[in-house]
Amino acid sequence: MLDWNDLRFFLAVADSGSTLSAARNLRVSQTTVARRIGALEQALGLTLFDRRQAGYTLTPDGERLIGHARSVGASVDALGDAAAAQVRDTSGTVRLTTEEIFAVQLLPPLLRALHDAHPEIVIEMDATSEVRDLGAGEADIALRATRLEQSAGVVGRRLCVDDWAFYCTPEYGERNGIPGAPEQLRGHALIGGGGGNLWREYQSYLRRLGVESQVAIHQATSSGLLAAVRSGVGIAVLPCLVADSDPELVQCFGPRSGHGRVMWLLTHERVRHSPRVRVVTDFLFERIRQRVADLNLST
Repeated sequence: MLDWNDLRFFLAVADSGSTLSAARNLRVSQTTVARRIGALEQALGLTLFDRRQAGYTLTPDGERLIGHARSVGASVDALGDAAAAQVRDTSGTVRLTTEEIFAVQLLPPLLRALHDAHPEIVIEMDATSEVRDLGAGEADIALRATRLEQSAGVVGRRLCVDDWAFYCTPEYGERNGIPGAPEQLRGHALIGGGGGNLWREYQSYLRRLGVESQVAIHQATSSGLLAAVRSGVGIAVLPCLVADSDPELVQCFGPRSGHGRVMWLLTHERVRHSPRVRVVTDFLFERIRQRVADLNLST
């Protein structure tokens, strides 16, 4: 079977006139060059060179094939140049999916910095509580909290423990006091909701604490929880990654332990080596990890 790589040796010997010179140009041994020329001749069933003491000269068969070999070599070089250019090209759209509260509160300044550094990349934001299928191409990158580190074909970079805690405003605390432990939530106005899996887990936690009946307002989204807390109407759980840096909020008491949720920056094997996906993933990872370190959050 013809090995297209042997054409490099054919051209090198034809241009230099000897296996020794070709070996020097290709940075291989003279034996390797002679062996590859022999293998090419055997695969083609033709003698390409006359072996003379003064060097190698093309046979008539070799003369007839040298032009074709040069065309193949030029095509291979062009393919390599095109591939290299494509590897360097980061322009295009990257679809990023995450929970609404992170899309609204965490990512905007990071994406502004990303745009300043890489204006050729367009971010298509998908703020939803629904988990998108990265394998099916529903998104390129997901900023998600999960108990599972990976699914089939999904690769991730761990950001931090996805801790959520109860928060209120300083003004609310002045009027009603700030509960310092879960059992002190009784008597406080709570804000429920958040949508999807968030509310199911949040509601279950309130039931275990025996304070579900104290929910005064139900919000449909996670950013709605944040807005309601900022209004001073009551207390709600919020992600520490967002709320700990908010000067308008006070953490009532520490997050519950043992929940097993971890925040990941996820993508799929199918697109992980795409230049623009790699740029966005690396950029967000470094910026979010720095925020995690600044807030002293658990990793």
